[in-house]
Amino acid sequence: MKAAYYEAQGNARDVLVVGELSMPEPGPNEVRIRVHVSGINPTDVKARTGFSAGMPYPRIIPHQDGAGVIDAIGEGVSSDRLGERVWVYEAQFGRSMGTAAEFVVVPSDQAVHLPHTTTFEVGASLGIPALTAHRCLFADGNLKDRHVLVHGGAGVVGTAAIQLAKWAGAWVATTVMSDEQAAIAEANGADVVLRRQSDDVASRIMDATGGLGVDRIVDVALKSNLDVNLGCLSQGGVISAYATGSATDELPVPLLKAMMHGCVFRFVYIYNVPKEVKQSAIVDINACLEAGAYSPHIGLSNPLDDIVEAHEALEFSRVIGKVLVRP
Repeated sequence: MKAAYYEAQGNARDVLVVGELSMPEPGPNEVRIRVHVSGINPTDVKARTGFSAGMPYPRIIPHQDGAGVIDAIGEGVSSDRLGERVWVYEAQFGRSMGTAAEFVVVPSDQAVHLPHTTTFEVGASLGIPALTAHRCLFADGNLKDRHVLVHGGAGVVGTAAIQLAKWAGAWVATTVMSDEQAAIAEANGADVVLRRQSDDVASRIMDATGGLGVDRIVDVALKSNLDVNLGCLSQGGVISAYATGSATDELPVPLLKAMMHGCVFRFVYIYNVPKEVKQSAIVDINACLEAGAYSPHIGLSNPLDDIVEAHEALEFSRVIGKVLVRP
């Protein structure tokens, strides 16, 4: 099969190779998927560059997310799954072979039914972003009639968070950095879109919520946003952080202010979230898909041969939205 891979960590242009590798075969309780679209995440870039760990395998086919059709099954998997359209998550977590290939093998429960109305491009945009957003939003209860703040509302997780929160009946404010991002956040369904650099975000949110503040905050940059968050958080509100700029980042917390808010900090690293929690999230994500309420912004879709450009586009923020490659 054709696949992209690397055998050393480093810059995309230096280490990513496209070539022919052996076809994988499914083992017990596994399925093989013919990959139509593969999704790239920041964690894929961080794994390639050695952000926090070395090479766990001599050769790695990258990418956790993707979508395609099951073409082979292992022992213990129902034959009814043959030919099923699926979206895939965490394909390369704990394994050497991800979705940047014509075929990938994953445990059967990590190949999730893709509704017939959902494109493979959308399916490949789910996985890590949708599961992360869901954990940030729903780990602390129902969102019906709640107030939510999503930082980075044009980003991939930000988009997922806005759309899932709106599907669940929440009021959603979001922050952005440019007019182009604002247009995407508005299209995502945010009720209020605020410019991070020019608006008094905390004051605007307190005014918009009648002084109540927000019950959930989904944060891509907690270290930069902490003061704003504490300025508009409701009593007992939750701040969920899912990203960090450096593997060694630390955060000083104003303890008295946080105590006075009854503040809860939730840190989300989706790979370590319990399996049963992810399965529950998948039910909601597919319900959101079937309701037509999930429509991620695709920033770039390249053929597999152009995977280097796709990685660089994500790594250096050259596009807004999900970056895909097509095996």
